[in-house]
Amino acid sequence: MELWYTEEHTNNVRFTIKIDKQIHSEQSPFQRIDFFDTHEFGRIFTLDGIIMLTEKDEFIYHDMIVHVPMAVNPNIKKVLVIGGGDGGTVRELTRYNTIESIEMVEIDQRVVECCREYMPQTSSKLDDARVKLLFEDGIKFISNKENEYDLIIVDSTDPIGPGEGLFTEEFYRNCYKALKDDGILVNQHESPYYNNTARLMKRTHKRIKQFFPIAKVYQAHIPTYASGHWLFGFASKKYDPVKDLDDKYWNSLGLETKYYNTELHKGAFALPNYVIKMLED
Repeated sequence: MELWYTEEHTNNVRFTIKIDKQIHSEQSPFQRIDFFDTHEFGRIFTLDGIIMLTEKDEFIYHDMIVHVPMAVNPNIKKVLVIGGGDGGTVRELTRYNTIESIEMVEIDQRVVECCREYMPQTSSKLDDARVKLLFEDGIKFISNKENEYDLIIVDSTDPIGPGEGLFTEEFYRNCYKALKDDGILVNQHESPYYNNTARLMKRTHKRIKQFFPIAKVYQAHIPTYASGHWLFGFASKKYDPVKDLDDKYWNSLGLETKYYNTELHKGAFALPNYVIKMLED
């Protein structure tokens, strides 16, 4: 018998992966958590039937959500990660010795516990001495912060279920308030390709632009995400992500990355015309 995992990207498009076996499945108080072993992508982790990461391509997402802001401001000391329960974002942040504090706020403790057990590839650095894990609502958490963080990374699920509140105007207003004068906000920004995700992408960008004087979008190719064409948002009170890129300093660190490099950093902000038009509209 053959087993296949199928995810609906739209009502008319499905993405299917051949499964070797299901490793774990449970319903947490917030969402359904599943892990599968696959022939092509290694172990995969899904929430409510949507792929969060695979062993084969997770490095793309985590490289691009972390190293882009870190290459723009080498002086980042205090970081807040909202979401990111798989630990991949924290893993990449801990590679920077200059970072002094990483707070990770994850609403679903079971996601972290399961990823510690079934996805050590991404969760291996959650016990770093600089990391503080907080199992609470990131929306409420950030509402009480002011002028505190150099970098906020919103490593969220799609804007449905537990992640829905991380895409509101109030949330982005609170992120602006929680950042220092030279602070940076980075978030996963959905895909521009299908109508359902493009609508969410445009709405998110519009809301962020209301509060941040600099708000740009950049892209990466992630094969297991809807359409493979994925966007990230970069917003700051001070830094332009291309003009202020400190490529000499970042390259001097000697970090080995599988996807990110400073030339790709510059090119990632050069968007296709159809995406530029969506963002302008």
